[in-house]
Amino acid sequence: MAAANYHRSEDQFLCSICLDVFNDPVTIPCGHNVCKNCITEHWNTSDQYRCPICKKVFNTRPELHVNTLLSEMVGQFRDKAQQEASSSSSSELQESKPGEVLCDVCTGPKLKALKSCLDCLVSYCETHLEPHLTASRLKRHQLIDPVENLEDRMCTKHDKPLELFCKTDQTCVCMLCSVLDHKTHEFVPLKEEYEEKKAELEETEAEIQQMIQKRQLKIQEIKHSVDLSKDDADREMAEGVRVFTALKKSVERGRAELIDTIEKKLKTTEKQAEAFIKELEQEICELMKRSTEVQQLSRSEDHLHLIQRVQSVNSAPPTKDWTEVNVCQPLYEETVRNAVAQLEETLSEEMKKLVQAELKRVQQYAVDVTLDPDTAQPNLILSEDGKQVHHGDVTKNLPDNPERFSSCVCVLGKQSFSSGRFYFEVQVKGKTDWDLGVVRESINRKGLITACPEKGFWSICLRNGNEYKACTGPSVRPSLKCRPEKVGVFVDYEEGLVSFYDVDSAALIYSFTDCSFTEKLFPCFSPSLNSGGKNSAPLIISPVSDHPPPPAQERPLWAAPSL
Repeated sequence: MAAANYHRSEDQFLCSICLDVFNDPVTIPCGHNVCKNCITEHWNTSDQYRCPICKKVFNTRPELHVNTLLSEMVGQFRDKAQQEASSSSSSELQESKPGEVLCDVCTGPKLKALKSCLDCLVSYCETHLEPHLTASRLKRHQLIDPVENLEDRMCTKHDKPLELFCKTDQTCVCMLCSVLDHKTHEFVPLKEEYEEKKAELEETEAEIQQMIQKRQLKIQEIKHSVDLSKDDADREMAEGVRVFTALKKSVERGRAELIDTIEKKLKTTEKQAEAFIKELEQEICELMKRSTEVQQLSRSEDHLHLIQRVQSVNSAPPTKDWTEVNVCQPLYEETVRNAVAQLEETLSEEMKKLVQAELKRVQQYAVDVTLDPDTAQPNLILSEDGKQVHHGDVTKNLPDNPERFSSCVCVLGKQSFSSGRFYFEVQVKGKTDWDLGVVRESINRKGLITACPEKGFWSICLRNGNEYKACTGPSVRPSLKCRPEKVGVFVDYEEGLVSFYDVDSAALIYSFTDCSFTEKLFPCFSPSLNSGGKNSAPLIISPVSDHPPPPAQERPLWAAPSL
């Protein structure tokens, strides 16, 4: 409510609740006048319908009506106050502004309060504060920055100042509360609890600031990661353009060579055909001459002449036997096949370069994986360092905990991953059967298991020494040029990618793409059965050498410190 200027003789126009000029004044049954909104809000927040002036309690909520006479008088007073306010100059600079705490002692224009006294429960302006600064008895009072609603600092039950803190009920109480309602509880002075709570707030603030700093660093890290991604994208685009440009040139060169070769073969065929045709035409010409001679002699009626000449024309002119003579048809399909084979070789070389670069890149995300003995099937034998596993002929007596495989000869890594990228390598040299990959946490570990993505397995395997399969359900047989001795496994959680590499030949074995990961992933290893010693070699988790870890800003999110 807007403040106004008023005189000491006009104090009757002030509401005892808001200490301002009445606005819609109402008269409550006990006879006191207050603002309609003020008394309504007061009763809405109180458990009793009590007069804030005389403290009289009403059993039912009184019905309120605006006091018309008082409202008109207040209106006249407001008009007069506004006229006086327009002529006032120096006093305005001292009066309070809307929103500021008012002095409770001022009877004229309400001035801005400088302090509130927790002992007197009164707010004082500069003038009325003077006794608290000079009188020895009042100097002991506790002054604070001005606050409104000092009545909230009074006990609603005993109408006494709230001076103690009940640790048992975690609430502020007065002295009477401590000896009546809370007499068996633990109390401390408000100041002591204030200091404790203040220390807690300072500690909380320090923690919040630390969290803010960590998140600001994370923002910088993310922005830097975006910059690195842009650099990677530019580099990959440049490399892609180079590769496709080289392939385009190779295709164009192969096409030109193909056309040139075919055209040369065609020209050779045409020349051969032309030579045959020319020779045949010459023989035809000779035969036609002989035919003419034969026809002329046959029409002769000179007996002696025909007999003498017939011997010479009866013999055919010398000619070639053309029965076995053919024009050689060139095999253009072979020419095309050779050209495509050359292109395929070029493409294979470029692909090998790309896979080599890709393998080096994913090896930067190498993690240290160790085997978890609590998941190992009872026939499996693990090394002390947790890096090797092979199948034994004796079934160990181990607790059948939920994490352990009961039948399938599998063991999981201790480390789990739920975001980012990770890579590890496993030596499979000397084995005839094995399985490698990653699994989700909730897989079935009891009884016989079918390994496929639908069951939570993303893996590849070797069977019978030469049958490599990707366990896709139904399985897929990848094309391998050589027998892998060390297999690299790379996972990009967010991209839904699981890739397997032949580390030594830097070749991609198989990739699971568009996977949907929603749980923790664990590395999974199966050395398969011993097979009477034929498959006794262990699976060995090998260190990824000569590949330093990525810088901090490139590390996967799972390696970042918790916030």
